[in-house]
Amino acid sequence: MSQVAEGKVAIIHYTLKDAAGETIDSSIGHEPMAYLHGGGNIVDGLEEALEGQAIGAKLDVVVPPEKGYGQREDVPPQAVPRGAFPPEAELEVGMQFMVEAGEGYSPVWVAAIEGDDVFLDGNHPLAGATLYFSVELVGLRDATEDEIEHGHPHGLDGDAGHHH
Repeated sequence: MSQVAEGKVAIIHYTLKDAAGETIDSSIGHEPMAYLHGGGNIVDGLEEALEGQAIGAKLDVVVPPEKGYGQREDVPPQAVPRGAFPPEAELEVGMQFMVEAGEGYSPVWVAAIEGDDVFLDGNHPLAGATLYFSVELVGLRDATEDEIEHGHPHGLDGDAGHHH
């Protein structure tokens, strides 16, 4: 029987809740999510729990911050003028952007919008949070060479029509 391992594409249905039991995100009612096991596509704690599982496995997984999105860094959000963004950009709290940082790019999230100021936070919105996942492994297949090279799956079935 095939099991989740590095180089496999696992296909899961999931529901993510916070400590209060509020649903943060879920694939239920939508297409399941595919990820490349060992590719860093999902948080470490969930990937570790899925290691060795077979199709049909149902798990409830509690992921502490250090195995999720990390602890919050004590750096306040930085104000950026609205004019620094394209005028047609419809900014919303929670949106993610990549910004130049030293040698490369780093993700930032819109934490607040106040007048002409957009406050950007380098902390993931779920940094510092314990994550509560309910997952069901609904599919499993070998990753294609392209998927392994790119570090992520190209759809549920490894569709060769994927482009970067």
